[in-house]
Amino acid sequence: MSDFLALAQSGVQKLSPYVPGKPVDELARELKLDPANIVKLASNENPLGASPKVREAIANELAELTRYPDGNGFELKTQLAERCRVQTNQVTLGNGSNDILELVARAYLAPGQNAVFSEHAFAVYPIVTQAVGAESRVVPAKEWGHDLPAMLAAIDANTRIVFIANPNNPTGTWFNAQALGDFLRDVPQDVLVVLDEAYIEYAVGGELPDGLDYLAQHPNLLVSRTFSKAYGLAALRVGYALSSPVIADVLNRVRQPFNVNSLALAAACAALNDAAYLAKSRELNEFGMQQLQEGCRELDLGWIPSKGNFLCIDLGRVAAPVFQGLLQEGVIVRPVANYGMPNHLRVTIGLPTENARFLEALSKVLASA
Repeated sequence: MSDFLALAQSGVQKLSPYVPGKPVDELARELKLDPANIVKLASNENPLGASPKVREAIANELAELTRYPDGNGFELKTQLAERCRVQTNQVTLGNGSNDILELVARAYLAPGQNAVFSEHAFAVYPIVTQAVGAESRVVPAKEWGHDLPAMLAAIDANTRIVFIANPNNPTGTWFNAQALGDFLRDVPQDVLVVLDEAYIEYAVGGELPDGLDYLAQHPNLLVSRTFSKAYGLAALRVGYALSSPVIADVLNRVRQPFNVNSLALAAACAALNDAAYLAKSRELNEFGMQQLQEGCRELDLGWIPSKGNFLCIDLGRVAAPVFQGLLQEGVIVRPVANYGMPNHLRVTIGLPTENARFLEALSKVLASA
């Protein structure tokens, strides 16, 4: 019998499947818990639920489920181009922003080439790099965040991509406009910079630089964003990239036909025009961030300052037993030992009642440990 693992590409052989946050139903089955009493704060999902405008848009599409979606995503691309101050031929749609990252790797990486990214950065960067047989160059973090000068120094003649995230997942760290501008100025023009802004909508005012402000001056820049976080569409999987027309054309050559479904396209268009929902998401996130931080102070726990919709909490001890204890209490958070952070738990900001439930359970678990 053939060994089909051995027949796979060498990079794929060494990969481990991406492990998402534990689903509520799975925990309920494992521990015989009532799903209604389980709180999931593991996957950086928006706790508000989909907006009424999004639900209405989805309902209006149901009669057309037998039809393929618009493979070019004309309406969504048009709205994004107008909103983001670009042309429609600069927009690439993806099945979530993860799809964008994979398209970039498939188009621009190969064996003998490398991608540069930071320690403690999003797990998909090494996955998509290794899957195509390229080398991952991991640059040590600085205070849990990107050390952009060190990342610049790690670039060599075989570097094709640099992945940077602002804010970063899972740490929540960020860099300012000066740091981004200096980095983009000095990156070689034949290296593609992928600026992952999955959480950018949670930034208020000028807290973080807007990657869109740099597109015109830097043709080697691609900005990746998603509707899964602040817009509350994680289940529908729709993301997008903004880049030069040349880069967008390349990505569309490897993009799967109909990679964004009709319901997602309709929902994303509705979400873009729902300013009230986005404002409420930000407001809830700011309140919840303060709630979690105050709870950490009371428990004498540290945390990494965050501009995302999550907080990475330093337990001062190996986090795995605490994570398991929280599961017993019906609270799901995210251990991040696979990111080189064995003492931390990443906690998504939920509704105020969910945050309070987490803090109560955490206090109980820590007291019994």
